[in-house]
Amino acid sequence: MAASPNLTAPLSSSPRPLNLDQVEDILKVQKAAQKISSILDLDQLVDKVVNDIARSFGCLDSDIYLHNEERGELSLVCAHGCAGCEVCGAGHILRIGKGMVGYAASTGQMHYAPDVRQDPYYIGCEESTLSEVAIPLHVEGQLVGVFTASHNELDAFTPCQLRLLQALCSDVAVAVHNARRFQQEHRQREEMTSEAREARVIQQALLPKTSPCIPGFTVSGLSIPAGAVGGDWYDFIPMDKGSWGLVLADVSGKGTAAALLMSATRGMLRSLVAAACTPAEVLTKLNRLLVEDFPAGRFVTMVYAVLDPVKRTLTFANAGHLRPLLITGTSARFLDVERGIPLGLGLGDFSEVEVELREGSRLVFYSDGITEAENQTDEEYGLARLQEHFLQRDASAEGLLQDVRSFAHGSGLRDDASVIFVQG
Repeated sequence: MAASPNLTAPLSSSPRPLNLDQVEDILKVQKAAQKISSILDLDQLVDKVVNDIARSFGCLDSDIYLHNEERGELSLVCAHGCAGCEVCGAGHILRIGKGMVGYAASTGQMHYAPDVRQDPYYIGCEESTLSEVAIPLHVEGQLVGVFTASHNELDAFTPCQLRLLQALCSDVAVAVHNARRFQQEHRQREEMTSEAREARVIQQALLPKTSPCIPGFTVSGLSIPAGAVGGDWYDFIPMDKGSWGLVLADVSGKGTAAALLMSATRGMLRSLVAAACTPAEVLTKLNRLLVEDFPAGRFVTMVYAVLDPVKRTLTFANAGHLRPLLITGTSARFLDVERGIPLGLGLGDFSEVEVELREGSRLVFYSDGITEAENQTDEEYGLARLQEHFLQRDASAEGLLQDVRSFAHGSGLRDDASVIFVQG
């Protein structure tokens, strides 16, 4: 057996003319590097690396171990050869510093054993293995993993082949790093999507399942979040003596944060309504709670009303929300209150207004996701279109949302859209 140099450090030698075998090896490495650079699926990548290299260099076995920085260990993710070997099964764990793989990882240097029988770091695996090389995979100084290749011949890897493997492992390291990062980001996106779906189911469960049965009135509601979850909310709350509490609210912001605040607000409001307070008293007490609990800069706009079907009256208070729309016959007007700031911004009191709902009259609560919906020319749906829609005899909550969607065709709803429609 010819003596071989110690290759635990980078190789160096004087330039020599390349023979045909060396040129062929270089072409193989270049082709392999081009193929792996575009693969983002980690399993596909490591499988391609170990199998292509094993075939190209006639290896008995080739493996990739990935580094787990938190645990300080290396895990085998793909192996070519050693069929049925218990030591080299996928998932096999090595501590840093153990075996040729662990030694290469700890030193940051390639380790070549031209005769594994004489190597102090080699851990026996395949009996026919006679030579093996372990090459650490680094990206920007960080250990990504270790690549190994073994052969059934003594000193099977020439200095030129070792250099080529080192060069290829630089590309492998980057490809593995990118694939792992892509895999992690994909997993995070899937988790977020799953959580958003669950949050949407929970949020939808908090909305009324059916419209209330109120003698002399038809009441309906609808809410469509712009995203998976939203900050809009409406509710129908049964009260004593046949009265009903009607509420429509809009929490500042969008997404999960707004949905969490909405859920908290809903619980507080329902507990206050149970005390049979007037709308102004309910909003005053709710506001005190939200001022104490809400994060700075967060607030809720809300209109809360009590519908008395016996007296045919609706008494409401408004906390900075859009003005309710009342339609009587062929006329429509927006209802104002004297006082009412958004909930959660600061202490204040609220006034209330009582309106008579004659037979045939209509009343609409709505969120700004409706009036501020824009078309492709940035024109808003606006209050005039809202009035025009509900002056039609066949107007409905569902019809309004359909009209808004048609208006915003191509732009989509940019904010949560909610509506309560009361017909006397």
